Amino acid sequence: MVYQHTQNGYVIIIALVAISILFGIIVTQIGFNPLVIFFMIYILFILASFGSLHVTVDEQYLRIKFGYLGIFRKQFLLDDVASAKTVKNRWYYGWGVRIWFWPRMWIYNVSGFDAVEIIMKSGKRYRIGTDQPKELDQAILQSIK
Repeated sequence: MVYQHTQNGYVIIIALVAISILFGIIVTQIGFNPLVIFFMIYILFILASFGSLHVTVDEQYLRIKFGYLGIFRKQFLLDDVASAKTVKNRWYYGWGVRIWFWPRMWIYNVSGFDAVEIIMKSGKRYRIGTDQPKELDQAILQSIK
């Protein structure tokens, strides 16, 4: 089974637009400063990198990719996945790439609270945020059997 889905992080996209406007106002007030412009472009680039999360499940891998350029990405060999289940993230887990210490897990999320938690045969735990938790869960479970 091949599963592909892209979830947009609308709050992040709105924040990107708002910060772009704010940076435009700042630049018109302080004038052209190459260091400030570089810093602003860097901040916008990082923020834009988390505007979406693309998840793919194929015969061998579960792949996740943030943003349309895919600068931040991760792949999991399905043979190493022990289990998968739908879960709800708590609001304070945040968005983006996070490590959480209790329970110890990595979280990849761009929007909302729905996620699929995968537990690897090594015991490592990961949560992948999605607006299609049941479909992603089923795709993973069908691929690891």
